[in-house]
Amino acid sequence: MRHHTSSPTWSATQWATNGEVRLAHDQLAPGHTDAEPLLLVTGLGVSRQWWPTGLARALTAEGFTVARYDQRDAGESTHLPPTATANPISALLRRRGAAYTAEDMADDAMAVLDALGWDSAHLFGQSLGGAVAQRIALRHPRRVRTLTTVSAVPGDCAGLGAMRHIRLRTLARLARMNHPPTPEGHIEAGVALARLLHSPAHPFDEPALRARLVSAPDAGVLDARSQSRQIGAQWHGPAIERITAPTLVLHGLDDPLVKPSAGRTVAARIPGARFVPLPGVGHGLPEPVWRDVAHHVRQLADR
Repeated sequence: MRHHTSSPTWSATQWATNGEVRLAHDQLAPGHTDAEPLLLVTGLGVSRQWWPTGLARALTAEGFTVARYDQRDAGESTHLPPTATANPISALLRRRGAAYTAEDMADDAMAVLDALGWDSAHLFGQSLGGAVAQRIALRHPRRVRTLTTVSAVPGDCAGLGAMRHIRLRTLARLARMNHPPTPEGHIEAGVALARLLHSPAHPFDEPALRARLVSAPDAGVLDARSQSRQIGAQWHGPAIERITAPTLVLHGLDDPLVKPSAGRTVAARIPGARFVPLPGVGHGLPEPVWRDVAHHVRQLADR
């Protein structure tokens, strides 16, 4: 059921702890008390600030309290010591430089739920966050109400199994991005990344993006070492066929990085999962689809 409220704003930064790792998070709460908890699981390397506030507000309008967090090695959360591998592609293919496991990353999300006082939540993960969300649903099934995975590879594949779903030309272009590690360089890298991954059927709003990057600078786009540790984290748990949460799989049909075959594979392997293709959508979720996406998540929650 859609709730009509004034536009909520993000809370002050809050903190959760998993062992020695501190996890920064915040939440966007509607003005009513019966909202259902929903956790956004962020993609490779970038901070939680990359989530569009408009998408989060569309979700609150559908009756959710939305929280987002910085994965370990991203944003304001703890960054781990350097490992030998500083190239994300090498980390994925060679399984080297694993500073922690994929299970550790799944447990980070549980630490955030604990800090929020949430016994369980709906999960919404994008890109690497979609794979992490799948692993959370496998490792902590009783705490996951529903699972929405966007533009993600299967959470139990690694190395060549993951690479078959990746467009290598785009990966090579990402690897060639070269910007100075300065505040201005971080902004230019963020603009270049967003332009590369944007949705071809929708306009690219560079001024709005620049304004957001200026207000919330993020060095994660250029931090290959942190990205390598995240992507090198190995999953040792069961296959995604064991996921029991009601599952929605969204994938842009024009995703320039992760092929739609990835989303179709995830949906085919998770029992009862529903695949929703997004025509004209790239690797992110542009503003014209926010309300529809939120409505799909609401329908999933109501199942």
